[in-house]
Amino acid sequence: MGSIRSEGASFKIAQFGALRDNYGFLLHDPSSGATAAIDTPEVEPIVATLREHSWKLTHILNTHHHADHTGGNQELKTKYPGVVVVGPRSEQHKVRGGIDVPVEGTDRVLVGSLELDVIDVGGHTLGHVAYYSSVARSCFVGDSIFALGCGRMFEGTPEQFHKTLQRLMDLPDDTKLFCAHEYTEANAKFAATIETDNEDLLHRIDEIKADRAKGLPTVPTTVELEKRTNPFVRINAVRKALALPPDTPDHMVFAELRRRKDRFP
Repeated sequence: MGSIRSEGASFKIAQFGALRDNYGFLLHDPSSGATAAIDTPEVEPIVATLREHSWKLTHILNTHHHADHTGGNQELKTKYPGVVVVGPRSEQHKVRGGIDVPVEGTDRVLVGSLELDVIDVGGHTLGHVAYYSSVARSCFVGDSIFALGCGRMFEGTPEQFHKTLQRLMDLPDDTKLFCAHEYTEANAKFAATIETDNEDLLHRIDEIKADRAKGLPTVPTTVELEKRTNPFVRINAVRKALALPPDTPDHMVFAELRRRKDRFP
């Protein structure tokens, strides 16, 4: 069942598990009754969470074209006539059933009276986008960044992905990052091999272990917490930790880090 993870006078956010390790999110505008599903990994938990809160689905905001993010689009459009599907302009031909409103970085999306900025976060896929609400101080980031990690670089380039992570780290420090998977324990094991003396990271790993032992989610995270502990956004610290030449370009440090993570057991 869904549970409110964050709320204010003008918004509510419900978070729930889906598939094996996905998270789904519903963003609700109380003033208009509009509700957006951020991606559609699995229909049943989305419908159950809508029922739990007596909300009606009006929008689907897809972050990228992968099936575990768009697989429920068509069924949900049938269940809730009039639902508007928003998604990346450059990936609309890859989304089954298509996209009603194609968007790209710098565009804005309305969910009732809630305004969300579209951010280009390409790298995991070329057209990947995130949705940021300054009112809710929340960003729905899909698979671009994870707690203590980032998505695999399936389609993008190291330079593109590095710029994506910089873009996200430029958001206010208290911004909540709603990542789409529970990968934090695995990411923590890798991060600990990179910055072995990062006290903030070591403390966070202890907290993660305790939370997961209780079955608690590690998502959302925050921009500030990732700045202190996520190696993929700590390029200067990683350059030093890996003993790379001082003049190694930032995106090449990222590329080396991503290569190591891809090979990590």
